[in-house]
Amino acid sequence: MALPMLVLYAISTLGPFLVRDLRFEPGLPGYLVMSAFGIAAILSLWSGAFVDRIGTRRALAVLFFAVALAFALIATVEDYYSLVAAAAICGIAQALANPVTNLLIAQHVSPEKKATVVGFKQSGVQLAALFAGLILPAIATQYGWHAAFGIVVPVAILFGITTPFIAPRKPSETRKAFTVPLPNVLLLRLMAIQFCVGIALSAFVTFLPTFAVRQGMALSVAGSLIAVFGVMGILSRITLTPLGARMKDESLLLIVLIAIAACAIAVTMRANADSHWPLWAGAVGMGLTAVGTNAIAMSMLIRDATFGPIATASGFVSVAFFSGFASGPPLYSEFSNYSGNSQSSWGLLIGVLLCGCLTALGLASARRRKAQTPAPTGAVQRATTAKVQEPVKP
Repeated sequence: MALPMLVLYAISTLGPFLVRDLRFEPGLPGYLVMSAFGIAAILSLWSGAFVDRIGTRRALAVLFFAVALAFALIATVEDYYSLVAAAAICGIAQALANPVTNLLIAQHVSPEKKATVVGFKQSGVQLAALFAGLILPAIATQYGWHAAFGIVVPVAILFGITTPFIAPRKPSETRKAFTVPLPNVLLLRLMAIQFCVGIALSAFVTFLPTFAVRQGMALSVAGSLIAVFGVMGILSRITLTPLGARMKDESLLLIVLIAIAACAIAVTMRANADSHWPLWAGAVGMGLTAVGTNAIAMSMLIRDATFGPIATASGFVSVAFFSGFASGPPLYSEFSNYSGNSQSSWGLLIGVLLCGCLTALGLASARRRKAQTPAPTGAVQRATTAKVQEPVKP
């Protein structure tokens, strides 16, 4: 989970270096993020079915080698448009990450441990933020941003080579037909929530260091904001995912977390040249709340068969989340350009999160109504089949 998402945090922390050396507008790094997550959103429509078709081992290999290729190209380019094309390749890995890891958990982890494992798995994303915030700026300062991106390449290649020897394989694994069912109503609501969170998270992470520098914070210290965000995100995903699993309906937890995230952005807006504490408070608040919602959503898919087949449902939620990630930075940038300041952009993110709260409230209501309605015999059988997923014997 860390390697595919590292491109987001690397662009965030190294963005000021890119702007300085390649001489493009400060808002353009947002379009680098859009290229990666835009491709991820499109491919996620079929990624779940693709993983079901080729199996988890091969899907993991594709994921790691795509990351290696993307970072190798980023480390060698010398112009903005080549950066956009190179970053887009990371979208392949991002589209595969959740379907393949969720399917591995569903196949190889006992039910009582699944929520905890999902939390640890999703915390890998914030591990990338921690690495990008603490390590990459120091490398870029000493050796240049090319070297900072380049150090990721051998790590990704190593994981890709060792995947066949490490990744477990289901003994009787069969190749399923390449079909993509339509999402049901519950899944659509969860997708809408993740779309809203994705917009706010990507814009916040992409532009927080740049906003901090404009408020007079040193460049090296601004990168540490992302590291703090990463640490808080790890804690959030490890602790909140099991907590959600113990609740009757995790949707209620989503409502609370998204509302607090909106408050965190409101605090961030208050930062100025004489007061930097709102920047730190915002990084902590977003890391502890908004970050945890994605892990909770993935846990819901694994634990509740009513959302649909695990790999396919994970792909659809990834479509929504990555669409939000692709849309957030350009929206923030355009609102800032239109208004002449960043305050309207922060306000936009707050509004988007409040829409996510309302959607989560609708999801909680829909799940409650569904729980109170006796399921037909056929529906019970389909749900049981979705949970068991027994392989077809040759």
